[in-house]
Amino acid sequence: MTATADATVVRPPPAKKGWTPARVGGALWVALWLVIAFLAVRLAVTEYSPAFYARYGPRILHGLLITVELVALSVSIGAAIAIPIAFARGSKNSIISGLAYSYVYFFRGTPLLAQTFLVYYGAGQFRETLEAAHMWWFFRDAFNCAVFTFALNTSAYQAEIFRGAIDSVPKGQTEAGEALGLSQWPIFNKIVAPQAMIIALRPLGNEIILMIKGSAIASIITVFDLMGETRLAFSRTYDFQVYLWAAVLYLSMVEILRRVWDRIEARLTRHLKRLGE
Repeated sequence: MTATADATVVRPPPAKKGWTPARVGGALWVALWLVIAFLAVRLAVTEYSPAFYARYGPRILHGLLITVELVALSVSIGAAIAIPIAFARGSKNSIISGLAYSYVYFFRGTPLLAQTFLVYYGAGQFRETLEAAHMWWFFRDAFNCAVFTFALNTSAYQAEIFRGAIDSVPKGQTEAGEALGLSQWPIFNKIVAPQAMIIALRPLGNEIILMIKGSAIASIITVFDLMGETRLAFSRTYDFQVYLWAAVLYLSMVEILRRVWDRIEARLTRHLKRLGE
């Protein structure tokens, strides 16, 4: 054994962190948000009106429940549609993959507002056809039109998330399952899908957050969701703080979802943390 084997390794001291432009910009950004938060709280306190909250508070909370219901239904139905589309996108049949690509391309390439108008106002142009098919009862309701449009829109995004997650799983995992004599479905169900779900989890959370914020579009077609009730209250009172409370409620929904998603991700990836220890 050489003499240097017992020598203590001397590491250089950590570099001192100065006020870099990035840190200065971050500090200014935080300070700006603190000022905005202070002004918002001051506005809520100085402009407090018991009569206003008694009249419009329950309606805004009801609109919040409508927003949660709208987003939950849209995302759930969209996920059910997205799974077969994701498989169709990876199909070796050019016709099937082409149709799936066209579907995804259209709903990802056009504004959600235009899609909502197309369904809500366009359905009326085919009223006789829809009545003959016993479907007019569905499309004559603005809430149903919003759910239908949002589900189609989010299904296109979720399909790409699922497809990308499945493609990200190493091919060696499938080959290992085939070497063990497993058929395609057990390989996908037991090997590929769990790993793909971990990869897709964070993008899916972002997609749900985008749907929460995008759901405000439904108020334009007379759906009295959170934004719809907020617009109604402002049109009658011209009290600007109602939009402040709407923003707080939207922010609360996003923050709750973020924390729930972090718990789900920590639960699904706990085995990876143990391996890294």
